[in-house]
Amino acid sequence: MNHHPFPRPGAADRRPGAGRRGRPCVRRPRRYRSRTVRAALMLLNAAAVTAALVAVPTVAWAAEPAAVVLAAESIQQVANNIRTWLIGILVAVATLFLTVGGLRYLAANGDPGEVEKAKLALRSAAIGYALALLAPLFVTIVGAWVA
Repeated sequence: MNHHPFPRPGAADRRPGAGRRGRPCVRRPRRYRSRTVRAALMLLNAAAVTAALVAVPTVAWAAEPAAVVLAAESIQQVANNIRTWLIGILVAVATLFLTVGGLRYLAANGDPGEVEKAKLALRSAAIGYALALLAPLFVTIVGAWVA
């Protein structure tokens, strides 16, 4: 038995955009993300996973506790410590720029503006690696001025 007082509209009788029962259906717009945004989100996700793995305290239990020395014995040791930290920071930043430049180049998809931004990031990475290679020279020059 038909419980509807009026017959249902057929497919030809319905308006375009109407739902199954003739009511207008609300179409939600899909969220499209550009390749650059997707690549940045993937990089951010990888950085978060890496930070979580590094922050696990069980790795620190593998080493025997050693005496902590907070004071440097000579100015030469201070210069060596500065050199080590400077090289590490410069290499880390240069690697970040290399990664960003590579991802931008991949996501450029032939756009000349994005390709230029990628080349600039790759150039910055090359400059960072060059400065990391020259950091011992800079620290030696500054150490000669101080001593």
